[in-house]
Amino acid sequence: MNDPLLTLLQQKARYTDLELADILSLSEAEVSARIAAWEADGTILGYRAVVDSQKVANKGVAAFIEVKVTPERGGGFDGMAMRIARFDQVVSCYLTSGGYDLMLVVRGKDLLEVARFVSEKLSTISGVISSATHFHLKTYKDNGFLFQQEELHERLPVTP
Repeated sequence: MNDPLLTLLQQKARYTDLELADILSLSEAEVSARIAAWEADGTILGYRAVVDSQKVANKGVAAFIEVKVTPERGGGFDGMAMRIARFDQVVSCYLTSGGYDLMLVVRGKDLLEVARFVSEKLSTISGVISSATHFHLKTYKDNGFLFQQEELHERLPVTP
C-alpha cells in the first residue's frame, strides 16, 4: 500500500475530495475518479468510524478467538475461514501464523452470547479442532487512534 491517496483515506475517510486534491497536489476530478475506481473494483470496501465503546450505551462484549482448523483439500484455509466469517457474530476473521490458524473478533450482547456462539456454532463445524477465547477488556489503540490521551506517569510523585 504505497499510494498516498489510499493512506490519507485510511487515516481520515472524512476528507473531502477537494481537501485530498489540495494535500496531494492533484485535481479534484482526478481524486474523485481514483476513489470511484477503487470503490468499483473492491479496493475500497467501505468506510467506518472508530468509536470508543466505553462511551456508548448498550455496548455488549467482544472477544478475540483463536481457532485451529484442518485445512481443506484443494482450498486450504480459505473455505473454512469464509464459512466461519459468515456468522453474524464474527466482526473480523484473519488467517494467522503461530499456534492457531484463524483469529476472530466476535461481538455479542453479553458473555453468555459469545459462549453460546463458541459452543453451539463454532465448535460444531467439521474441521474446527480447537479454540481459545480471550475477552476484550479495554482498548488503548485501534486503527491508529489512541483512546487515552493523557500522559501516564511511570512513577508516583513522592511527597514528604
